[in-house]
Amino acid sequence: MARGPGSAGRLIDGFLAMLAAERGAAVNTLDAYRRDLGDYCAFLSARGTEPLGVETDGVRAYLADLEERGFQPSSAARKLSSIRQFHKFLQLDGRRGDDPSLVLEGPRQGRRLPKTLTEADVDRLLTIAAEGIADEARPFGERLRAARMACLLEVLYATGLRVSELVSLPASAAVRREPLLTIKGKGGRERLVPLTGPAREAITRYRDLLATRPGLASGPWLFPADSESGHLTRQAFARDLKAVAGASGISSARISPHVLRHAFASHLLQNGADLRVVQELLGHADVSTTQIYTHVLDERMKAMVRDLHPLAGERG
Repeated sequence: MARGPGSAGRLIDGFLAMLAAERGAAVNTLDAYRRDLGDYCAFLSARGTEPLGVETDGVRAYLADLEERGFQPSSAARKLSSIRQFHKFLQLDGRRGDDPSLVLEGPRQGRRLPKTLTEADVDRLLTIAAEGIADEARPFGERLRAARMACLLEVLYATGLRVSELVSLPASAAVRREPLLTIKGKGGRERLVPLTGPAREAITRYRDLLATRPGLASGPWLFPADSESGHLTRQAFARDLKAVAGASGISSARISPHVLRHAFASHLLQNGADLRVVQELLGHADVSTTQIYTHVLDERMKAMVRDLHPLAGERG
């Protein structure tokens, strides 16, 4: 792609630099934007235009081209989101006076709700995971793995951490006096998440077992493992989680660490939490990301009207 002063490549570089500097966008996020915008600008170039000169019809033609190439509506919607942010940047940066993507509607797509678990499902998972920890007749390795899994599940369900944040928790998380964890999430953003009593107890129980074997508890990680990083991997946790789910009568297709993160958010909202609070706890930079849970709020509002409105149920 050409790199002249007004070239598409130069404009994309400026946009990505803004995302990195002002929003703390991660490398993977920047790469995804570069791919989307590179494809878009290549299409414009083939039509004899470029980002500073394209009109709304040109952007619309690109969306039609995506459909012809067989892109799913969800993928086309993601690309349109990238294009909108790119053109908004060009407008705010004074490179052009309008935004040709502003009036376009995204591709229609079915509403995808996140997989989740019921509170009873989670309770069964936690119960099965903790079985055998106190049974000293069992081999130590089995007891330690059970204590680790119980700790992982309690902390994940108590905090809604991303799996990468969970497995890389520092050992210092086990010794804090206050019931809070400081998490460094996407883009280097820090947030505080509270720990429940059961989660703190699970951490203590696990670390006490770990401490009975010299050297195991002396490293920098809460969940040490023989891996390149030195801590438990996401893949190992996901594998062990499916095993516990199977013992709990939960299909392996319904379970993953991310599903438990969804359960954390859904159950909080079902029980009255504010959407903005859940946004902060999950570490979402934008509340629009958290709005995948609005179906939970919709059901809660319907129930409130049904149960609390003075005339609810009185009219046939």
